[in-house]
Amino acid sequence: MKKYFLIPVIFFCTLTAGYAQDKEPRTLGINLENYEYPFPVKYINLDIQEKPYQMAYMDVQPEKPNGKSVMLLHGKNFNGAYWGETARALAKEGFRVIIPDQIGFGKSSKPEHFHYTFQQLAQNTKALLDTLGVEKTSILGHSMGGMLATRFVLMYPQRTDKFILENPIGLEDWKLKVPYKPVEWWYRNELSKDYEGIKNYQLQSYYDGQWKPEYDEWVNILAGWTKNIDYPRIAWNAALTYDMIFTQPVVYEFEQVKAPTLLIIGQRDRTALGKNLVSEEVKKTMGNYPQLGKETARKIKNAQLVELDNVGHLPHIEAFDRFIGPLLSFLKK
Repeated sequence: MKKYFLIPVIFFCTLTAGYAQDKEPRTLGINLENYEYPFPVKYINLDIQEKPYQMAYMDVQPEKPNGKSVMLLHGKNFNGAYWGETARALAKEGFRVIIPDQIGFGKSSKPEHFHYTFQQLAQNTKALLDTLGVEKTSILGHSMGGMLATRFVLMYPQRTDKFILENPIGLEDWKLKVPYKPVEWWYRNELSKDYEGIKNYQLQSYYDGQWKPEYDEWVNILAGWTKNIDYPRIAWNAALTYDMIFTQPVVYEFEQVKAPTLLIIGQRDRTALGKNLVSEEVKKTMGNYPQLGKETARKIKNAQLVELDNVGHLPHIEAFDRFIGPLLSFLKK
């Protein structure tokens, strides 16, 4: 039987969040022990695959509760901290906001060996809700978090109030176009990363060459990890999750989603894993979010599509004011 229970620990950090303009990011702990999140961090214990792990989360309580909650699921290159502004806006409107770091990410445990599946991560996420006594919640997933949110909604429809996808990956099946690479290949690729490479990837893939100082924080977290003596373990978990993304598509199951759904799609986004492994001709057919958003909205019954012109992969970071309005309008219905 799966066992999980709340540890009454709140993690406060002495450092300030963010390292804007820092060309030499400081070394960060394997579980971001020396990085401060926007809200107090708590943990639950999970016994998974015969090993004990800690799952970190933030539980943001509103001053004037409206009786509803929203769970925010992070993307692959991120953690729960990047939801800070979104969580504050939701809490101001009365929503309880639950923000987990998935196992292998952020402040949660980094396994030495782990069989990653979206089903397993969804089960872990449900365990958190069970521990907190939350029977039903809206689910918002960004990027890889969109694939996880989709799996959660399919597995636990009775626990889902509303379903929101923000520029999710998984709207297409990349393994149909990208040659398979084993976990070892992704591992070597992760080990080669440094500050300049990480920033250049985000600059081109997320922001279309348009950089702002506030984006530095999300580069420095990843770059700070590369300086840690335990970075190989972080890199190994990253490689395993790449394999999970490529081999476990959700695109074929959107028709089964029953929850009221909102898609918020930045129209400039062209994110697609494995673009560097295909020809220029094939590359042009991948990550077409204006097209993918429309196709996905047609697949999900009664889905609402909000298209944000000239916005890339991270609407809640790049264009918060344009992101939060449609989100609040949908949640309040």
